[in-house]
Amino acid sequence: MRLRDGAAGEPDRDPVTVIQTVVDAGIRMIDTADAYGNEELVGRAIRSRRDHVMLASKFGLRPRPDTPQGFDVRADPAYVRHACDASLKRLGIGVIDLYYLHHRSDTVPIEETVGAMAELITDGKVRALGLSNVSAEDLHRVQAVHPIAALQERWSLTDRGVEDGPLSAAARHHVAIVAHSPTSHGLLHQEPHDGGATAHPQAILARIARQLRATPGQVALAWVHHREPIHGLRVIPLPGTTRISHARANIAAADLELPEEALQQLDTMHARR
Repeated sequence: MRLRDGAAGEPDRDPVTVIQTVVDAGIRMIDTADAYGNEELVGRAIRSRRDHVMLASKFGLRPRPDTPQGFDVRADPAYVRHACDASLKRLGIGVIDLYYLHHRSDTVPIEETVGAMAELITDGKVRALGLSNVSAEDLHRVQAVHPIAALQERWSLTDRGVEDGPLSAAARHHVAIVAHSPTSHGLLHQEPHDGGATAHPQAILARIARQLRATPGQVALAWVHHREPIHGLRVIPLPGTTRISHARANIAAADLELPEEALQQLDTMHARR
């Protein structure tokens, strides 16, 4: 989300090298959105590796700093087609592997939006459909229009709202969960600031990290990886980073085994916030 060409002068933050480093390490999903303003950069970075990447992008969320939310949503059929064509052009590719509705509209029925998205598959511009920032009821309703491959929602140790409904809907319809912000936008990388009170959620995380010789961020990310066998559906953490060193640390977290005692302690973090 935050990759920008302006960081190319710093070796650890060169955005093209960040992307190519993770692909070389075996990561196959690269996720962006038209609202992020970096589709051209992402397309340039994967061009020589296109056959090794499942590329995802999103549409519908338009930045509007003058509004209370900071954005508005457009998801009518005409805009669906326009947004897809614009993303394909910026990315410099012929087809998007996974195309998300970034945010549901309050004025256009979601079935109408997904119907237009399904036409993109018929046209050969998109391979699979995804949704983000929707409810369990939304997910149920659109199944009659077209199957959804992935649901992208926030999911971390300190943000578990997806477990209240969307998770069971995804399991029912065999939809993969793409868990964005699994380290709470970097918050879970940090040590506690209250002197290290043992009941503080970040203190619990930091203590477990020391025991496992890992970083707090790696433990937080590993916790999301461990959701897959518990909930019985495909879970794909999407940490995101702007640094090569952080990308490598995130990749290593996939192999971090969390003991049952540690998992139980981490599960209490949400209640302690």
